[in-house]
Amino acid sequence: MATTVRRSYRSFLFLTGLLTVAGYFIFFSASLGLLNRTGARFDSVSVKQLIIMLVGFMVCLLCSKIHYRYWQKFSWIIFLFGLVVTALVFVPGLGFTAGGARRWVVFAGMSIQTSEFLKLGYIVYLASWLARTKDKIQTFRSGLLPFLLITAVVGGVMVAQPDISTLGIMLAGGVGMLFVAGVRWRQLILLALIGLVAISVVIYFKPYTQARIKTFLNPDQAVLSSSYQVNQSLIAIGSGGLTGRGFGQSIQKFKYLPEPIGDSIFSVAGEEFGFIGTTVLLLLFLALSLSGLRIAGRAPNQFSRLLTVGIVIMIVAGMFINVASMMGLIPLNGTPLLFVSQGGTALLLVLIEAGIILNISKHLTR
Repeated sequence: MATTVRRSYRSFLFLTGLLTVAGYFIFFSASLGLLNRTGARFDSVSVKQLIIMLVGFMVCLLCSKIHYRYWQKFSWIIFLFGLVVTALVFVPGLGFTAGGARRWVVFAGMSIQTSEFLKLGYIVYLASWLARTKDKIQTFRSGLLPFLLITAVVGGVMVAQPDISTLGIMLAGGVGMLFVAGVRWRQLILLALIGLVAISVVIYFKPYTQARIKTFLNPDQAVLSSSYQVNQSLIAIGSGGLTGRGFGQSIQKFKYLPEPIGDSIFSVAGEEFGFIGTTVLLLLFLALSLSGLRIAGRAPNQFSRLLTVGIVIMIVAGMFINVASMMGLIPLNGTPLLFVSQGGTALLLVLIEAGIILNISKHLTR
C-alpha cells in the first residue's frame, strides 16, 4: 500500500513538473515575438513568468502537505471568496476591460484574473455538497435543483464579464462530478436541454458570440478582421509540418499572430515543434489526467474523489478548448493554455489544484 501511495504521488508530481517546465520553454520562445512589438518587453515578461512558475511550485508542495479535509471544512468560505473576488471586476478603479471583456482586477500593479479563484471555489464547494448529499443526488429536489441554483449564481457572474469559455470549463468539471456522484441519466439529459436553452439565450443577447460563431462557420470571410487570428493560427500550425521549424524559429509570432504568449501560444508551438512536438505536449496533458483519475479511483472518500475528478476535468477541458479553437474546430474564445500561456493567476491556481491532488494521493485506500 505504501508503495502504491509513493508511486501515485511521485508520478503526478513528476508529470506536473514536466508539463510546467515544458510549458515555460514554449512560453520563453513565444515571448521572443514581443521583440518587434510595442508594450510588454520580452525580458520582463519571461522573467516574471519564471518567478511565478517557481513560486507556484513551492505553493504546490505546500498545498500537498495541507490535509484535503481542510478544503472540505472551509468549502463554503472558499466558494464565497471566489464569488466576491470575481465580482470585484465590476468595481470602478479595480476591474479593467481588455478585448471587450471585464475579467481582470489590478492590485499592487499586477493584473489578476479573478475567475480562476471562482473555478477552484466552485469545484471545492460542489465536491463538499455532493459528498454530503450522497444517495439523495438521484432526486431532482436534492440533486439537480441545488446544482442548477449554485451554477446559476456562478453563471450570472461569469456571463456579466463576459467569460463564457471559463464558465464552460467550470460546467464541464461540475457535470463530470455529478456523473461520478451517481446522478440519474434522465437528469443529465434534462441538464443538457437546460444548457442548450441557456446557451441559445446567451448567444441571442450577446452579439459578440454571434460574431464568433459566424467567423467559425465562415473562416474565409473577413480574413483581415474577425477571421484573422484563426487563419494566422492555421498558417503557423501548418508551417510546422511534422517536426517544426525549430526552437525559437517561429515566423508567425513576430508579426502576425495576435497574443503569441496568450491564447495563440499553441500555434507557436505547432510552428516550432511540428506535429510531433505538439503531440508530445498533448500526451503530457493526457498522462497527467490519467494519473489524476487513477488517484481519484483510489481516493479515501467521496469528497476527495469528486474533487480530484473535478480538477482533472477542468484541466482537460481548458486544454481542449484552447487547442480546438486554435485549430478552427470550435469558435475562438480567448482561453489560455494551462501550464503554457501567459497568466500568472491561472498558473498559480492550477499548481495549487495539483497540490491538492498530491495530498489526496497520500491517503489512498487501495
